[in-house]
Amino acid sequence: MRLVLNVIWLIFGGVWLAAGYLLAALICFVLIITIPFGFAALRIASFALWPFGRTIVDKPGTRPGALIGNIIWVIFLGIPLAVGHVITAVAQALTIVGIPLALANLKLIPVSLVPLGKEIVPVDSVNRPMGAVP
Repeated sequence: MRLVLNVIWLIFGGVWLAAGYLLAALICFVLIITIPFGFAALRIASFALWPFGRTIVDKPGTRPGALIGNIIWVIFLGIPLAVGHVITAVAQALTIVGIPLALANLKLIPVSLVPLGKEIVPVDSVNRPMGAVP
């Protein structure tokens, strides 16, 4: 089921959203000082291409630099990317088939606003009980 949802997602919004993150990454790489933001944008771009079966978790440990970076990110890149997710979610929600895609799109908004200090992991690794062998 995840494969089917990911293929539908890719066709009806994933490419467009990933292109937005790739553009953000390119801008960050050109400005040199914002290269860490570029890597975060690339991480989210891969997640925006193939989101089903993966989830976002907080990285362990305190990261004071991530807080400052996230504030800068929200101001310059986060809001336009989040608006892109909202627009895409509204368009996807117009059909019954698109409703799960719209919900997944809305789940991407928090990471589009504050990507630093986050990690993308398979869903199976999050739902596994402590001490379970993979």
